[in-house]
Parts: sequence; structure tokens; C-alpha cells
Amino acid sequence: MEPVILRRIARLAACGMGIGRTPLAPGTAAAGLATVIGGGLMLGPAWVLPAAAAAASLGGLWAVRVARVEGDPGWVVIDEVAGQWIALLGLSQPTSLGLLAAFALFRLLDITKLGPVGWADRQHGPLGIMADDLFAGALAAAVLWAIRLWWPSL
Repeated sequence: MEPVILRRIARLAACGMGIGRTPLAPGTAAAGLATVIGGGLMLGPAWVLPAAAAAASLGGLWAVRVARVEGDPGWVVIDEVAGQWIALLGLSQPTSLGLLAAFALFRLLDITKLGPVGWADRQHGPLGIMADDLFAGALAAAVLWAIRLWWPSL
């Protein structure tokens, strides 16, 4: 059994350091903040954003498990952070239009639950909570990458 303090830390991580407690659209707020932060991470070395996305993904799995989250409550937004950072991996540079496109594509896929995103959303436990957003991020990144073949400056 985890100590109470560890569970509290896990809950804080799961709610995106508090952004998940936003009263209106916490998932969209978390994805928006993650887009801004991710754009800044893209200005650093090339490995920083992928490392942050991996850390948010693995840390999110840990946090959701340790916090003993049931279902997929709206206050859990670490999955949106991880998914949004994965979506940003489809960009080569953080342009305003590219960041906006990454945000819009990720949210569209996360909300509509198309294809594998919907399948992942129906899974149970910590992996189920995280997986739909990770799939949405990966699909958004793939779409952005494909768009960049014809529009390199995106």
C-alpha cells in the first residue's frame, strides 16, 4: 500500500499540477497549456520534446495507478498533456500555425474518438485512461507529418 503522501503526489501529477481542476473544459485547458509549453520545448535540443512526451506518458501511467483513479474522470489531464506533446512531434518547428494545427487535430481526435482512439478509450485501468490520448497524439502527429510533405513550413 502506498503512503498517503505518495498518493497525493500522484493525484497532483494526474491533474496536471492543478490544471485538471479548471471548472470548464479541463482537457482542452490542459492541451492548450501543453501546446504552449511544448512549443517552448521545441526550441531546445531535438531530444527534449520526445523525452518530455515519454516522461508524461510513463509518469501518467504511474500517477493514475498510484492515485487509484477509477474510470476516466475529467480532472485527470496528464493524458492530454502527453498526447498533445506526442502530436507536436509531427512538427519540425514551432510555428504559430503548426502549433494551432497540432492542438486542433489532437482535440478533434480526442473528442471524436475515431478509429483506434475509440478502441483505446474503451479499455480499462490506467492504460485505458492514458491510451486514447496517446493514440490521438500519434494520429495527429502522423497527419501533421503528412501535411508537411506538401507544406514544409507548417
